[in-house]
Amino acid sequence: MAGFRSPSSGLRTPRPAAFGADPTGERMARIRRSPHFRDGVFQNPGGTARTRPSGSAREFAKIYFDRESRLRRAPRGPIPVHATTLADLARPPATGLRLTWMGHSGVLAEIDDRRVLFDPVWGERCSPFPFAGPKRLHPAPAPLAALGPVDVVVISHDHYDHLDMPTIKALAGTDTLFAVPLGVGAHLEHWGVPADRLRELDWHESTRVAGLTLTAAPARHFCGRGLRNTQHTLWASWVVAGEEHRVYHSGDTGYFDGFRDIGAAHGPFDATMIQLGAYSRFWPDIHMTPAEGLRAHLDLQGGAPAGVLLPIHWGTFNLAPHAWAEPGEWTKDAAEEAGQAVAFPRPGEPFEPAGEVPVEAWWRAVSEPIAHVWRRPRSAEGAPGTSRGDLDLAGER
Repeated sequence: MAGFRSPSSGLRTPRPAAFGADPTGERMARIRRSPHFRDGVFQNPGGTARTRPSGSAREFAKIYFDRESRLRRAPRGPIPVHATTLADLARPPATGLRLTWMGHSGVLAEIDDRRVLFDPVWGERCSPFPFAGPKRLHPAPAPLAALGPVDVVVISHDHYDHLDMPTIKALAGTDTLFAVPLGVGAHLEHWGVPADRLRELDWHESTRVAGLTLTAAPARHFCGRGLRNTQHTLWASWVVAGEEHRVYHSGDTGYFDGFRDIGAAHGPFDATMIQLGAYSRFWPDIHMTPAEGLRAHLDLQGGAPAGVLLPIHWGTFNLAPHAWAEPGEWTKDAAEEAGQAVAFPRPGEPFEPAGEVPVEAWWRAVSEPIAHVWRRPRSAEGAPGTSRGDLDLAGER
C-alpha cells in the first residue's frame, strides 16, 4: 500500500498500489498540450461517450441478478484451454505472422521475427484487490515466463482487465519495452518500469521498436483505476506494422466512424484483434456488439472482407449481462453472412492468419443454452440473409 493526501482533509489515507499513480510534472504538462485533452479531461472522437450505465438501475439489476441469466454468463464446465508450450512458440511462423490469444484481450503477436504482447493479464482477478472482483473463468494458457523474450508490450488503456499490476511487475524484470497511451506510463513507473523503457504516445503518434512501427490510434472509451477517475490517462487502439505484415488491436472501444480513417491511413491489415464482448444496451458507446465488431473490421479493411478477424475481450471474465458464449455464436453467424474469415482459437492456441485458421465453435461443448439466437433477417426465398444495414441491428440492444 502507498499513501496519498486527501485534498479536503489533509490527512494521509491508504491507497492500494494497484491503483497506480496519477500523471504529474512534465508528463501532465504533455497531457495538457494534447489536442485531445480539453476542459480538464481527454475527449472521445465524435463527441461525448456515455461512460456510466444508462437506463434504469432497477432494470439492469433485474437482468444481472436473474438466476437463469447468471447461469448463462459462465461456462457449465472447464473451458478447453490449449496449453501453450515452448515448442509451440520456438518454431518461427512459416508465414511470418502468428497470433496466440491468451484470453480476454491478451494476444502474443509474432510478426516479422519480432514479438509483441498486447494487454497481458495473468492475474486471477481484474481488480485492485486479490480477494474481490471478476475472477478468471479459465487459467492462463502458459506461465508468463514460458512465452520467452518479448520485444514490446503494448497496453491499450489502464482498466484492470487490460493493465494488470502483477503482470507488469513481472515483465518489469525483463528487457522488454512498453508502448502505452499518454499518461499510462505513470502507473508503470510506479510499479518499477524504468522511464527509458517506456514509449508513451498520443493518438496518431508512432514509435519504432525492433524494426516495427507502432502507432497509437483513436478509440472510443474511457480510463481510470482509482476512486477518483480523473480522465488524465488516454485510451487507444494500436497499429503494428513490420516489414511484411501489419496488425490492428482495438483495445476497448465503442463503434465510431474513425475505423474507416484508421484503415485508410494504416491498412489493410493481415489480421485485426477486435473487442466484441462485454457489450450491453446499458453502455452502448464504449463496447461493441459482435455486429459492430464485424463492421469495424470491414471498415478497417476498406469496406470489404479481407484478412482475418480475431475476436477478443470475451470468454475469460464475466463483465456484462450477455451469455458467456454469445459473442462467439453471434460473431460466427455475422461473419459467415458477410463472407469474412474469423479465427476462433481456444485460449492459448497459436495460429497463422495466412495458414489454417481455427474455426471450430469449441465453446458449444461447455455453454449453457443462449437465451436468444442471432436475429438474422430472412430473404424473400426464406433463406437467411443479411445486408450491411442489417448488421447494425443484430446485437444486445
